[in-house]
Order: sequence, then C-alpha cells, then structure tokens
Amino acid sequence: MEQKLANPAPLGLMGFGMTTVLLNIHNAGFFPISAMVLAMGIFYGGMAQIVAGIMEFKKGNTFGLTAFTSYGFFWLTLVGLLVMPKLGWTEATPHAYMGWYLVMWGIFTLFMFLGTLKSNTVLKFIFLSLTVLFFLLAARDFTGSELIGTIAGYEGIICGASAIYLAMADVLNEVYGRKVLPIG
Repeated sequence: MEQKLANPAPLGLMGFGMTTVLLNIHNAGFFPISAMVLAMGIFYGGMAQIVAGIMEFKKGNTFGLTAFTSYGFFWLTLVGLLVMPKLGWTEATPHAYMGWYLVMWGIFTLFMFLGTLKSNTVLKFIFLSLTVLFFLLAARDFTGSELIGTIAGYEGIICGASAIYLAMADVLNEVYGRKVLPIG
C-alpha cells in the first residue's frame, strides 16, 4: 500500500512569503526592524521552511529540499547577523560585508531560478524576483543608497506576495480538486 504524503511546499512558501513581505515593508521604509520581524525570521521564515525542506526530502524532491532548507537557514543567519551584535557576542557586520553575503545568496538564487524553468510561471517569478531582490539589497549595502533600499523593499513585497499566492493556490487547488487560482 502506497502512502500519500502531504505537499510541504505551501508551508515553506508561506514561511518565506510572509516573512519576506514583513521584512521588505521595513526595507521600503514603513517601520523599523522589531521583534515581530525577527521572530518571523526565526520561527516561520526559518524553522517552518526547514521543516518543509525536510518533508521535501521525504518526497524525493531535491529542489524543494535545497530551496526550503537553504532559505530557512538564510532567515536564521540573517536574524543572527542582526541580533548577535546587540547581545555583545560579536561586532556588527560592516555594510560591504553584508553586500557580499547578499551577493552570495543572489548567486545561489540565480542558479535555483534556472531550476524553475521547467516549472510553473509563478514559481519562476518568485525565484527571478528573489534573485533581483538579493542583488538590489547588495547594491544598497555596497553604495549606502536609501533609494536602492526603498526600491528593493517594494520589489521584496511583490516577491513575498507572489510566494503567498503560490502557497494558497497549491492549498486551494488541492482542496477543491480543480484550478481555483491559476499558476501558469
């Protein structure tokens, strides 16, 4: 008897999407970083995505395992980079070093985007817009430009919202057994 496994992608996409939207509302200049963004980064953006990645492993999905686990740990490292200096554990990371951190994530995401080219349109959009987001944030940190940071914030809101859309499309389309929300 074959066991049917649930699709972990909506969990990972929601963890990524909601946390990305909230952080980028900050990047767009609407509110400062607070415990709310940090908690989302640890628990939903971080831990929930790692759980989804492990579940993708069980399903034999290398792409899902790599994406969700990697971005889950991205959120945990980002929170660590922000919180550890405030706790006195280390010096704050200089902006140029943060730029390189974001470049590395942009390169990783560019390669992950290439892995979406045989997938649905919304997933392609998520990874392409996330690639752009990482490079915009790196440019902000390299140049110190508030304008680039604000543009990145708005772009990040769109990226995160697209992940939320795909998560809900996956859930609703499965629940209703038909296409409720198109994904291309």
